Amino acid sequence: MKNIPLRSKFLGAMIGSALGDAIGELAFQFPREELLRSEVDRVSEVRYTDDTAMALGLAESIINRGRIDEQHLGKTFSDNFEREPWRGYASGPPTVFYQVKETGITYSKAAQGLFGGAGSLGNGAAMRIVPVGLFFHNSPDLYDQACASAKVTHAHPAGMDGAAVQAFAVARAVNLDPDAEFPFENLARSLIDFAKTPEVREKMRLVNQSIAQGIFPKAAADLIGRTVAVHESMPFAVYSFLRHAQSFEDCILCAIMNGGDRDTLGAMAGAISGAYLGIEAIPQSWRQKLENLTYIEQLASSLAGAM
Repeated sequence: MKNIPLRSKFLGAMIGSALGDAIGELAFQFPREELLRSEVDRVSEVRYTDDTAMALGLAESIINRGRIDEQHLGKTFSDNFEREPWRGYASGPPTVFYQVKETGITYSKAAQGLFGGAGSLGNGAAMRIVPVGLFFHNSPDLYDQACASAKVTHAHPAGMDGAAVQAFAVARAVNLDPDAEFPFENLARSLIDFAKTPEVREKMRLVNQSIAQGIFPKAAADLIGRTVAVHESMPFAVYSFLRHAQSFEDCILCAIMNGGDRDTLGAMAGAISGAYLGIEAIPQSWRQKLENLTYIEQLASSLAGAM
């Protein structure tokens, strides 16, 4: 990369993800773009959800341990949940936290017991994965590290696989130069090849086809999916990035303005876009309104410094 320092990309990814989450949450109340933009301009602060709260916990644990330590990570998640249970957590993670406290089993064991022993294939592990994509962006163990971070709450193979593909998208974005020609075909193919489960791989193929065929976002969202299942949300976040690789704003708005799990779609798309374009590409008027901005900046800088 010739022009963008690594720290800028780490800041862009962490702040971009948090902003995508916060603005996506507002989009549930303001589902038309002009109304949403007006509300973001009006408010003094945009507040994030559990998506970002867990991403911050993941960053905290990595910085503290220098690796993915599943028990430390689970405890960090649990402690943060107890401090801020109102962030909008789905039922799965709190159930895991409660079972660990009551029985003393490991977090991954408790997570495996969800949904009749199948584990969760929701997008909760992918929504928070940005610190893994950053910290391990040049590691050959990225897939395994992403799965290790996922399985403390999301033990279904697709739940872990979707998180790993999202981490890989962030990692690839960190290593791309936005001033160079965008390597669409290579990037899209690498994302398909990185997936290991049929659920995720097939949706990544649809992402590739949708971009190549020029399918518009609403139709692409209908085709790819935008639900809380990871294989029906993470791929559309990737589509939003691939369609609007040169604009953070357009990427975020594409991800959140087509219905579905808006805050999580925004978080995932914002993480990739910010990692690619760097912090300077994120509008200052949005950045300055982000809740806990200084702390998120500190975590991003610490992740970059720990490399």
